[in-house]
Amino acid sequence: MSATPKPTGPDDRRPNDPHATRMPRWLPRAMVLALALLACFQLASWAFHQLISLLLNILIAFFLALAVEPAVDWMAARGMRRGVATALVFLAILIVGVGFVTLLGSMLAGQIATMVGEFPQYLDSVISWTNDTFHTHLSRVEVQNNLLKSDWLQKYVQDSANNVLAVSATVLGSLFNLLTVALFSFYFAADGPRLRRALCSVLPPTRQVEVLRAWELAVAKTGGYLYSRGLMALISGIAHYVLLEILGVPYAPALAMWVGLVSQFIPTIGTYLAGALPMLIAFTVNPWYAVWVLGFVVVYQQLENYLLQPRITARTVDIHPAVAFGSVIAGTALLGAVGALIAIPATATLQGFLGAYVKRYEVTDDPRVLGRGRRRRGASLLAKVRHTLRSEQAAAPLKERRQAEKREEEDEGRREGGGSHAEDGPGGS
Repeated sequence: MSATPKPTGPDDRRPNDPHATRMPRWLPRAMVLALALLACFQLASWAFHQLISLLLNILIAFFLALAVEPAVDWMAARGMRRGVATALVFLAILIVGVGFVTLLGSMLAGQIATMVGEFPQYLDSVISWTNDTFHTHLSRVEVQNNLLKSDWLQKYVQDSANNVLAVSATVLGSLFNLLTVALFSFYFAADGPRLRRALCSVLPPTRQVEVLRAWELAVAKTGGYLYSRGLMALISGIAHYVLLEILGVPYAPALAMWVGLVSQFIPTIGTYLAGALPMLIAFTVNPWYAVWVLGFVVVYQQLENYLLQPRITARTVDIHPAVAFGSVIAGTALLGAVGALIAIPATATLQGFLGAYVKRYEVTDDPRVLGRGRRRRGASLLAKVRHTLRSEQAAAPLKERRQAEKREEEDEGRREGGGSHAEDGPGGS
């Protein structure tokens, strides 16, 4: 009697069994590859966060180079070297920037000095009003002693003294970033053809044409938009300077430059922000002068919107105010102050791309498209007459063609009739 073998399962295999379960060969390599990819991602993320400031500076420099390249090309086309032309353009920008900061600084310093010099008089008037209104017996000496011995003032002075080093480091960092932007933008503008040649050397010929077309479009739209805004800022500054000089408002050049730049380069709300400062300064001279400044700002804004801006921006990119304001908000949310600075040039370039590559069709003449409301009876009758005339003009070629076909049929009929009579004539005779 033979013993029946016991069934063996997967768990009953011996350790030396070659068919025993073991780790797949690809699993260790997959784990090593996954760890390597994770390490590369962490390294790239760390490097990106370390270089984010440099990348933002390069982005600002690129748009600045696009803005100044038309002027550089104009000088280079007349025989000037690109390096010298770029240096002259940046020198002009530096002079304008330094002049603007100097004028604003002198205005602020003068206002602060005036406020400090007249502070005792303001304090006396406030104390006198308080004593008369609330029947108190305050004196200026007592108020000054209590103010100087207050805890919050001493704490504020100590905190300001401790933050001097941090403020100095921030100022030096800002100057270094400004120098970095100027250096990169100078190289981008001066070596623009060489940079485009290096970029096209790694692309096939079909892609080279598209890249050069996109680059040219970006230069034209960005530079055109900024130049048109600069021209309108100049006109606005001159107009407001004349008004402020007539009214006798102090610091008229600085205020006029402030109004021109802020009103043109900050969309939608820039006009109101720019007009607030001259109104405040004019109010210190005469309250009615502030009303005159407000009225002039409103009237000039309407003239600019309906007369100057359509003529100046006819050959450049005219961005809708809502689109410009939305682009500034989006740029601020993405890149902060840098995004707000380059949002409008980037939007102008994008709008130029869409205008060049997107096919547009003729829109039907419909009141719902034209935005017209309910019309009067006479206006609707006039619209019907216009529609009838357009329909007749559109149907005129078809009518003429039908008449020509009818004449051809009649001519063919006459020719056929004439031919049959000619054949019957000799036979009948």
